[in-house]
Amino acid sequence: MIQAAPRYAKAKAQRMYLEEFRRVKRALLMQQSDAKTVADREIYAYSHPEYLEVLEGIKTAVEAEETFRFKLKAAEIQTDIWRSKEASNRGQERTTR
Repeated sequence: MIQAAPRYAKAKAQRMYLEEFRRVKRALLMQQSDAKTVADREIYAYSHPEYLEVLEGIKTAVEAEETFRFKLKAAEIQTDIWRSKEASNRGQERTTR
């Protein structure tokens, strides 16, 4: 848990940053467009290769975040299992005295 927690935090921060940056990138690309209507500018922005790169970055960041989140969860479950076993062992020791 100690090793995965900082990596999870970093992955989550990266994902959140990219999600916010996606809005900025969309606005910048819409600004670059020569289209007259807002709808046409959005089409330009959403289909632009730079916007698609940001989406790929978000995809990668979500994958990393979820990987570390599940590693943390697995470590928590292992700790709970260990606690249960230790409690059972203590109970058995009391009954055999």
